[in-house]
Amino acid sequence: MTLNEKTNNYLPEQCAYAKRVQAILAERGVQNPQAHIVTFGCQQNVSDSERIKGMLLLCGYSLTEDITKADFILFNTCAVRGHAEDRVYGNVGATKKYKKANPNLLVSVCGCMAQQQSVADKFYKSYPYVDIVFGTQQHHRLPEFIYRRLTSKRVYELTLDNANIVEHVPISRDGTLKGWLPIMYGCNNFCTYCIVPYVRGRERSRDPQEIIKEATDMVNNGFKEIMLLGQNVNSYGKGESHGVNFAKLLRMINDIEGDFRIRFMTSHPKDCTEELLDTIRDCKKVERHIHLPFQSGSSKILKQMNRYYDREGYLKLIAAARERLPDVEFTSDIIVGFPGETYEDFCETLSLVKEVKFTSLFTFIYSPREGTPAAVMPDPISREEKGKWFDELLKTQDEISKELNLSLVGKTVRVLCEEKTSEGLICGKSEYYSSVCFEGSDDMIGNFVAVRIEKYHNNTLYGAVIN
Repeated sequence: MTLNEKTNNYLPEQCAYAKRVQAILAERGVQNPQAHIVTFGCQQNVSDSERIKGMLLLCGYSLTEDITKADFILFNTCAVRGHAEDRVYGNVGATKKYKKANPNLLVSVCGCMAQQQSVADKFYKSYPYVDIVFGTQQHHRLPEFIYRRLTSKRVYELTLDNANIVEHVPISRDGTLKGWLPIMYGCNNFCTYCIVPYVRGRERSRDPQEIIKEATDMVNNGFKEIMLLGQNVNSYGKGESHGVNFAKLLRMINDIEGDFRIRFMTSHPKDCTEELLDTIRDCKKVERHIHLPFQSGSSKILKQMNRYYDREGYLKLIAAARERLPDVEFTSDIIVGFPGETYEDFCETLSLVKEVKFTSLFTFIYSPREGTPAAVMPDPISREEKGKWFDELLKTQDEISKELNLSLVGKTVRVLCEEKTSEGLICGKSEYYSSVCFEGSDDMIGNFVAVRIEKYHNNTLYGAVIN
């Protein structure tokens, strides 16, 4: 675990609050205070939690994986799926017993779920042992919130004002090899099924020089893979005065000295330009894997989803990418059973999956989100019927994934060695995001090696290192 110690430019008032928190905890006899973080949802939430951990370390807490030993418990929540929300309520409810055992314990809930006023009200009324609730644009004020709770009443801060992005927040990264790098926050697309624009606000892009500084720092600290994050990275820089769009930003990061690779997610098809595809082709450090969610293969359903493209446009984009990048691999997201979707519409999704041949898919049965337009649309198809469609989709994709992976047998791929398996094999990801295992030595971990693929078994490729 690494901590970015460069806190000199972090908000001075928050640094002052952090010192006050340390003093109060010491006065109360809390020796070596510990914090436990639980993160739900997407990679953006994981990245947010890394910054939350950095601020907690600044406040004098150490981090623990044992929730029973914690003096501070924080749940960073997701509002995209109903199942995730149910899990949050269950986990938060379980902290009541920890509160009884430790009177110094503070419990906090933040993130997308907490940003919703109805949810925050529920925590306030039904969970009196929750001390701090704050939204998606208030992470940088965590030291202040802890101080206020230690000295006064419960803290609830849900301001969503699309303010400027706060830079130089201390970061405690979860790994040392692969790291998250957010380049923008929020979303302007308002897909009818999606709660994100309502809980994360409008699009705001980070200053490109701040991104380059952070990326350079990551490379200098040994990171071999940088994942650029945003709700729609393809729209990075829109409306900003610096004139750097996503394609230009990729070239700037690609020019950083060092042996590392660049990935990004997530991409919206409507903003995936020929300039961007040319950039991926030209930049050797940008991997030949594009996550490009299409959600539905039916133009009718895409219009109801407010996706700004149709089936034909998506397929033209895939063709344009493969013309420039013959070896490119695609992954995608699909929603099954959107309100008003018929089996005929679903079959159009199946046919698109078969035509494009995605390496893998992130698939979901539609889950209504309160406050979105889709939540009030007529939805006559039963959950049971949607489940049958879902199973059909999974079977189709499994066959395609097997076919694509078998086609790699005999070929050589570049693998970032990440870990050693229980069977003693080295395992990592190829440039196409495929899992690859092979015999190797411990000193390979953290480095790139060339591996010739020999077989495919149980969703994993196996091969031999090429000296």
